[in-house]
Amino acid sequence: MKHTRIIDLLQMQPGAQVCAKGWVRTKRGSKSVNFIALNDGSTIKTIQIVADVEKIADETLRQITTGACISVEGELVASLGSGQAVEIQATRIEVLGTCAADYPMQKKGQTFETMRQHAHMRLRSNTFGAVMRIRHNMAIAIHDYFHRHGFLYFHTPIITASDCEGAGQMFQVTTKNLYNLKKDEDGRIDYSDDFFGKPTSLTVSGQLEGELGATALGAIYTFGPTFRAENSNTPRHLAEFWMIEPEVAFCDLTALMDLEEDFIKHCVRWALDHCADDLEFLNKMIDQTLLERLRSVVEGSFERLTYTEGIAILEKAVADGRKFEFPVSWGMDLASEHERYLVEEYFRKPVIMTDYPKAIKAFYMKINDDGKTVQGTDVLFPQIGEIIGGSVREENYDKLVGEIKERQIPMKDMWWYLDTRRFGTCPHAGFGLGFERLILFITGMQNIRDVIPFPRTPKNAEF
Repeated sequence: MKHTRIIDLLQMQPGAQVCAKGWVRTKRGSKSVNFIALNDGSTIKTIQIVADVEKIADETLRQITTGACISVEGELVASLGSGQAVEIQATRIEVLGTCAADYPMQKKGQTFETMRQHAHMRLRSNTFGAVMRIRHNMAIAIHDYFHRHGFLYFHTPIITASDCEGAGQMFQVTTKNLYNLKKDEDGRIDYSDDFFGKPTSLTVSGQLEGELGATALGAIYTFGPTFRAENSNTPRHLAEFWMIEPEVAFCDLTALMDLEEDFIKHCVRWALDHCADDLEFLNKMIDQTLLERLRSVVEGSFERLTYTEGIAILEKAVADGRKFEFPVSWGMDLASEHERYLVEEYFRKPVIMTDYPKAIKAFYMKINDDGKTVQGTDVLFPQIGEIIGGSVREENYDKLVGEIKERQIPMKDMWWYLDTRRFGTCPHAGFGLGFERLILFITGMQNIRDVIPFPRTPKNAEF
């Protein structure tokens, strides 16, 4: 008999002969009957299996422990207990896989740190099942939004010879024998015998290539893995993560902020509409303000202000007695505590901050007439801080070359990027959204390592 997903079984009317397959959450019972809670990952909910000892062999029942995989055939009947409308009166149970006694996801309180050590098994827990279903839905929401708005899904390279941000924190890709490196007469590594014939790395961003797409196709978005060799052991950083990066031709600062706000609201609205059961579970077990916070994002508007206005607010807070770990002054890069103060305490809503000092932003951002600030945009969210970073891109060839030279970025690596400014340059803008930071906000989880199946962090590349 073909099995039916539990999410569908729970919506069916009693009376049908059904088959369910999944993993045992719990088993309890008496001498005459056993009650098994079965989950198959399709929903946070379990379906109750009623196993009468007169119908199911004792040898089979003994093998059914937490974590075991079973196939159940029987009649879908109205449930007499609370919590579910239907249950399965089992006529046949087959144990597809027994579960050893040292199964790490036994039903007991475990810290997330402990569960990270068993990332290959933690997906079977209620919390991580909910997070992964929400992660899937957010990916669908992203593609849905951009498709509906006329963006093309554009695939940018994962292996690259350019450093988008100019930070140099990249993972090198090579086929060279690291125990016998060929070097030139100056003692530098000679890459002529390497696979690509030059130094290459894993990408930190698809933005620069995305701009090539936007200046030919109008509006594109990337959605793929990116890599940062940054030695940051924090709850907000990963070495491997996913980025969404739209780029839009003929887009100014106001239109960019409108896009950022509308896009985020679409994603949050999608979660509320399509992930209700999982969000209710996380609201109960992880963060009891989660649903309220998500609804407030959808229902309200984002505050928009300049970096200079934000600094003035923070300086006044300090003058009034507010203590921050890091000092506040114009020209500094805002710390997470500053961003969260503006969002959570001062405005009590998401904030889009613009017009940052040129010195603390990337070379490609459009310079304002004052010569000191650029048309960058950061979207700041409660509990997260920065969730989106974007900007209007500098379309003027001479200004862009000036920034590249001033920041000492090797010109030989940028010729192809500069060609977009030589051949039919146009105003354009875009942003980058860290997918995992979006999932952090929507799930209420506190550590970014708990919203990706297998986190990659310093000294950790397990599974």
